[in-house]
Amino acid sequence: MKTYIYMVRHSESPITEGTERTRGLTEKGLLDVKRITNILQKEGIQVFVSSPYKRAILTLQESAKLAGQEVIVFEDFKERMFSAEEIRLSDKELMPLLQKSFSDHHFTLDGGESNAICQNRAIKVLQELLNIYKGRKVALGTHGAVMTLMMGYYDKEYGLNFLHNLSKPDIYRMEFNGQELVEIIRLWK
Repeated sequence: MKTYIYMVRHSESPITEGTERTRGLTEKGLLDVKRITNILQKEGIQVFVSSPYKRAILTLQESAKLAGQEVIVFEDFKERMFSAEEIRLSDKELMPLLQKSFSDHHFTLDGGESNAICQNRAIKVLQELLNIYKGRKVALGTHGAVMTLMMGYYDKEYGLNFLHNLSKPDIYRMEFNGQELVEIIRLWK
């Protein structure tokens, strides 16, 4: 029985507004939500789950509403925590940390988490969803690093280069047979 997980990276978010947890979407991000909603409606999504971060929830909210569903929030789908603070790092600060993190899966800063820890927490929930929603189509509102780590768990092709080439938003459909990945197809054009 095939199960589909749609990794939906959130739409564009203002980098100066709020914390990592509370940032919303830009005007462009809101426009992209309409395109995402059209794609997900055509796919016949039945279940909507998300990171607890506002921008990820907002990216899926309209799709869920049109399907008569709520967005179910899972704390462990949050973005990788680089430090104890929920403050966005600048790209200049983030790029060397990402490079080091993908070359050393256990690298972490004080108070933060490693790629290994982030991947393990997210995969545990993803595997539970594959059991609970077996044979269904599930949209997962997510973020670049944690999305890459989840996809990379199943296929090592999804690493740092993949992360650097993701767009905001982006959509990838993962087809599973039980817990086994069958294929990944990009739906966002």
